[in-house]
Amino acid sequence: MKSELSTIARHALTVLAGQLAIMAFGVTDTIVAGRYSPAALAALSVGSAVFISVYISLMGILQALLPLWAEQRGAGRLPAVGRSLRQSLYLCLGICVIGMSVLLAPDALLRWADVPDALKADVRHYLNILAWGLPPAMLFRIYSTLNQSLGRPQLVTWLQVGSLGLKLPLSIWFTFGGAGLPALGVAGCAWATLVVNYTLLGVGLWLVRTRALYAPLQLWQRMERPDWQQIGQFLRLGLPAGLAILVEVTSFTLVALFVARQGNLAAASHQIAANLAAVCYMVPLSLSIACSARVSWWRGAGNEAHARQLVVLGWRLAALMGLLLGGLLLLGRHALASVYTSDAEVAALAASLLLWVALYHAADAVQCFCVFVLRCYRITVAPLLTYCVLLWGGGLAGGYWLAYGGIGPWSGRPTPAPFWAASALALAVTAIAFSALLWRALRPRTAPRAG
Repeated sequence: MKSELSTIARHALTVLAGQLAIMAFGVTDTIVAGRYSPAALAALSVGSAVFISVYISLMGILQALLPLWAEQRGAGRLPAVGRSLRQSLYLCLGICVIGMSVLLAPDALLRWADVPDALKADVRHYLNILAWGLPPAMLFRIYSTLNQSLGRPQLVTWLQVGSLGLKLPLSIWFTFGGAGLPALGVAGCAWATLVVNYTLLGVGLWLVRTRALYAPLQLWQRMERPDWQQIGQFLRLGLPAGLAILVEVTSFTLVALFVARQGNLAAASHQIAANLAAVCYMVPLSLSIACSARVSWWRGAGNEAHARQLVVLGWRLAALMGLLLGGLLLLGRHALASVYTSDAEVAALAASLLLWVALYHAADAVQCFCVFVLRCYRITVAPLLTYCVLLWGGGLAGGYWLAYGGIGPWSGRPTPAPFWAASALALAVTAIAFSALLWRALRPRTAPRAG
């Protein structure tokens, strides 16, 4: 088990480095927009909430292919991985069309969320630019998932870390202008992301074409016709997983749209809190990806007992890391808030929100691990239903009721705190429910169960 812990640790730390690099994109944009103007930061808060909701939910459909490919690798069926990947490109095409449609026409969503008119133009422009960056982002996600299933995430991490060196100067240049380029404001952050996404895809394609690592997969074959049976298998696993992530993420990101009506102070402080919560989330996410890859590999190899031992080990690690990071947020909340903004009011309100973010993350770490590993056992519908009831019903609706229903200590005060408090409680119940589902799934069985 020590060797497995070492393998998981290396995989998780490698994935974490790459995920933190990608999260640094958001941190960079938040700091750059915050230094540009409070209005730009508020527009970024709303625009990024919409984009992340679309991107993460679609990404979740493709990420759900990880256990399938890891099991095929564990069973020694490497050419089957290549055939499966080529079929996944048809799925990628379909979800890109859906995602781009939402990003190119976000007006109905902005009206529904009652986003202030002063922000709508900047938000719309920001999303229209990012719509054209969605296809390369989804294709690179397939490449990333493939590498994770092979237990070789290093190449992806190097690309993600290296791309930060491109993203940072481009965001500053495009936002503030210079060297003949006018200041683009919050749209500059979107243009920088667009350039980086296409660069990552180009380098990723070159690596797949030239690296010996991918040769046994026989990837570069003539595209087969759509295999609707296999695509249906993708959808049976990926669609509930993607919808679950949509519910999970929108319970988080829609808060930014509801908070926008409270004014720039509330929106800006919420953006800081949300960005830190998202950065912390990368730790359990990386552990979950690494553990799910190993669990699926052992299941493909036919060793269910070893897979169960890894699940128990991973759950304990996720709980421990959630408590540690939550404590660090609690202790360092004032210093962290001051890094993001020079506005004293924004920093003070953001620091108060981080009290709730600390509790939020401790529960988030456990539920994140559980939902990833449950996919290894083909249990996807139950987590989706749980998310709908607890995260939408308890967290999002409950927070809205507390904030705008005139009830509780936050009544009549323009603060995002009720949303964070309700979400933290909802996630705690979700973590307990998912843990119970996971222990039930670990009962000895001879074949994967549907759920």
